[in-house]
Amino acid sequence: MLEKMRDTWTKAIQPIVLKLGDLDPSVLTWTSLLVSVAGFYMLAIAEMDTNGSLMIMLAVILVLVAGVLDALDGALARHQGTDGPYGDFLDHTIDRIVDVGLLVAIGMNAAFVSNMSAGLAAGLLTLLGSYMGTQAQSVGLDRIYGGFSRADRMIITLLGLLIAAMQAYTGSTGIDLVSYHEYFEYILLGNEELNGMTGALAISAWGGIYTFIVRFSSTRSQLIEL
Repeated sequence: MLEKMRDTWTKAIQPIVLKLGDLDPSVLTWTSLLVSVAGFYMLAIAEMDTNGSLMIMLAVILVLVAGVLDALDGALARHQGTDGPYGDFLDHTIDRIVDVGLLVAIGMNAAFVSNMSAGLAAGLLTLLGSYMGTQAQSVGLDRIYGGFSRADRMIITLLGLLIAAMQAYTGSTGIDLVSYHEYFEYILLGNEELNGMTGALAISAWGGIYTFIVRFSSTRSQLIEL
C-alpha cells in the first residue's frame, strides 16, 4: 500500500539530496542506525507516566528521523552515481536490524508488555517475511515486495507507539481481551492486555506470517512457470 508512494517520496527529498553534495552516503546509513538505537533505548525503559509518554514521543521522532536518513542514503548514492552492490547490501542489512530492534525494544518495555518474548517473536516473524523477498532474488527472480510491506508495518507500529504515549500520559490502561476469550492471549503473543505496544507487536507478528505466505506463494508460482 504505502510502497506505492515511493516515487512521490523520492521527488520530495530530491532538494535535500542536492544540498548534501559529495557526502558519503554510508555516513547517513550508519547515522540512521545510531539514531534508531537511541530511540530503541527510550522505548525499552519508558514508564507508564508523563515522563514515559515524552520518552515514547521522542523515540517516535528519532525513528522517523532515522527513516528519513535511510531514504536519503540511497537517493544520494544514485545521484552521485556511486550506488552499487555494497551500498544495497549495507542498506538492507541496517533495515533488518532496525526492523527487529524496534520490535524487540517494544517487547522489553515491562510497563506495557507482560511477555517479553512477544517482541522476540514479532521480530523473528518480521525477519522471516523480509527474508522471502530477497530469497526470491537469490534464485534469479526480481525482489518480491508483496504482503505486509515495511512501510505499512512501520506506520502501524508508530501509530501504536503514539497510542501508548497517550496511555502513559493519561495513565489509562489497555483492554483486557483475555477476560473475553482465552484465545486472545495467543493473538496478543502471550500478553493479556491490548494496548498500543502489544497491538503493534501482534500486528507485526501476524503480518510477518502473512507476508511469508504471500511471498512464498508468489516465488513458487514464478519458479514453476520457468
